[in-house]
Amino acid sequence: MRSQGRFRRTALAALSAGVLLAVAGCGEGGDRTAKGTTGTAEAKDVLLQPIASPGPGPFTASTARAAESPSPTGAPDDEPDSGTRTVHPVSGAVPGLYGGTRSVAACDVERQTTLLTDDKKKASAFAEAAGIEAVQIPGYLKSLAPVVLRADAQVTNHGYSAGSATAFQAVLQAGTAVLVDSRGMPRVRCACGNPMGPPVVADGKVAHRGERWPGYDPARIVAVEPGVKAATSLIIVNTDDNSWIERAMGDSGGRDRVPDDPPPFEPDADLLFPSPGRPSEPPSPDSTPSDPAPSEPQAPTDPGPDESSDGFGDPPPEEPWEYEEGIPEEVAPEPTQVFPAEPEEPDGPDAPAEPDAPMEADLGDVFAG
Repeated sequence: MRSQGRFRRTALAALSAGVLLAVAGCGEGGDRTAKGTTGTAEAKDVLLQPIASPGPGPFTASTARAAESPSPTGAPDDEPDSGTRTVHPVSGAVPGLYGGTRSVAACDVERQTTLLTDDKKKASAFAEAAGIEAVQIPGYLKSLAPVVLRADAQVTNHGYSAGSATAFQAVLQAGTAVLVDSRGMPRVRCACGNPMGPPVVADGKVAHRGERWPGYDPARIVAVEPGVKAATSLIIVNTDDNSWIERAMGDSGGRDRVPDDPPPFEPDADLLFPSPGRPSEPPSPDSTPSDPAPSEPQAPTDPGPDESSDGFGDPPPEEPWEYEEGIPEEVAPEPTQVFPAEPEEPDGPDAPAEPDAPMEADLGDVFAG
């Protein structure tokens, strides 16, 4: 058995050591799960859960259909480091976030309902984690849509132990079968029957435990956020032929159809384009405005049209979301805010040459600063 000391983290000193054992292990039985409360969800240990792995403390046996092919949303060129992770918030209403096969449910909802309701203790624990009453489980499950994830997604998962649900952070592999609610939130993992909720994304370095899968990239993890309003259907990708499917909520695929108003992009579009999680190239010198010349503010006294290049008429950068350091230091202050002694100039309209010399010198000092 693995040593508890190997996985002990300073941030978890107040929690039971069983939490870390549950996250690190394969979770073959219901007893090998987190021994804590829902506060465990804020731990900086995140369990990687491949498509078919039940994980720690499964509520039920798997009700997932045949495993889908993982989504091509990212395949790193080298082995990633657990410290370079980025979790991207994505609305559950985004078309293509989920996939499936036309007229085929990703989960057996009827069997899932039976497995949960046959065990009263599990039903009670599931209902508490899901925020419903135990008697509402059949209707709750039937109101969800059975689909598969098309990107690796972090969630707050719940294992079952000693009659209660215990929360832990997990990253589900793309292709995992889930039941999704009307706001696009994954609520049940079909490989284990566990209830799920929104993730708790911790700041700083996070340790990823468990088995990595091909294509896993900690810089390309999504955190699903609820859609603005409840939807009656989801636009998903047909994994058989890469086409769009409109799947009604509460339907197992029998009413799947081609959407009347398909999304304005292809079904195989990258969900994270352009990926903010990958390091961006430094801005090229050509994209940075040129340094303003010290004599530039004298341009208004010269009617010549060729002197209009003051750095403020340049087009905006092509990638406005990238922060370009150094630009604020190069922006020159307006001359009218710098020289309080200038009102003497109108007293001598016939001799404008007198104030020109000190003005030019003062401007040089200002731009030099």
